[in-house]
Amino acid sequence: MSMKILVTGAAGFIGAALCERLLQEGMQVVGLDNLNPYYPLALKRHRLARLETLASQCAGECGDGRRLGSFRFVPLDLVEREALLALMKDEGFEVVVNLAAQAGVRHSISQPFDYVDSNLVGFVNLLEACRAARPSHLLYASSSSVYGDDAAQPLQEAQVGERPLSLYAATKRANELMAYSYSHLYGMPVTGLRFFTVYGARGRPDMAPLRFARKLLAGEVIDVYNRGQMARDFTHVSDIVEGIFRLMPLPPAQVSSAAPSRVLNLGRGEPIALGDFINGLEAALCITARRRLLPMQPGDVERTWADTSALQALTGFRPAVSLATGLEELAEWAQHYPSLLSETQDEREHEASEAARGMTAQHLSTLRGMTSIRPPASAGLAFSAEAPFKA
Repeated sequence: MSMKILVTGAAGFIGAALCERLLQEGMQVVGLDNLNPYYPLALKRHRLARLETLASQCAGECGDGRRLGSFRFVPLDLVEREALLALMKDEGFEVVVNLAAQAGVRHSISQPFDYVDSNLVGFVNLLEACRAARPSHLLYASSSSVYGDDAAQPLQEAQVGERPLSLYAATKRANELMAYSYSHLYGMPVTGLRFFTVYGARGRPDMAPLRFARKLLAGEVIDVYNRGQMARDFTHVSDIVEGIFRLMPLPPAQVSSAAPSRVLNLGRGEPIALGDFINGLEAALCITARRRLLPMQPGDVERTWADTSALQALTGFRPAVSLATGLEELAEWAQHYPSLLSETQDEREHEASEAARGMTAQHLSTLRGMTSIRPPASAGLAFSAEAPFKA
């Protein structure tokens, strides 16, 4: 049965992948995105071009006689309250999937107001629009980062995120509370999805998987934080999309006085050591990495691991794409589209800052040598191109 769906963040990584799946399932999709230049727009346009190509096939019939869906792109920012409300009322969407957000932990430290505008103001505008238009189900992106540094693993939905380590994480936890409030006040069925480290082809260039691939292909050193002592519940984007798709027709029901609201983990349920991930990417690209071991970044955590039992009980689905399969797909795409792996402005600024610090350190060392002052024993970063990696 065809439904009319609104997907916000449609030019983003997960949003574009979801729109592709919905088109293939015969849905009528409206994709909304503000085309934020947080990372190079060429990649977002690449994703939209794929959607337009698929949509152009929708005028025909599938081989089994099943008609494909339709896609229409709307350039709109969630902060544009009146335009968003008008779109929601005019279209009468049955399901809304909100994947629009200002992402990135490091960027939230340097540019906090971007997160206030997009993740807080934009989200309440969407909640208000849903209150007026009454879709049958609102699903929205949260994040595993809401768990902060909670040591109890695997991470379960009942664990309350009371210690977010970044403003980004705090805005995502705020979204969960805001959605619950609207669900309680107005009976709106809402589902929050705590995504765990999503990777795959056409991913975000600011995240480690594509950043590593870019540097490996360019023959550059990759930065490995916390000296590699980290693990992530890496989840392939196709598993994320499958989880969202299965949840769309399953809005939470209002039972007694309880609000029709829930939050679910969406991850593979298997933490992978960062070193093993890099080893797998090396194998997929047939390139050996040179690794620079660095301290932990501000706002980061050592380990994530999703308990997905609630998702499985509700949908019968458990994410299952293997790391080897996912990395082979990522590597093939990266090798075909190296120009789309451009670094972000944050990365350029960070690298310039690190280079300046290195030049300053070298200058100080030269001055010490000129004045016959013995420098103190180095407490610097370990780095060896040949040394085995441990994680």
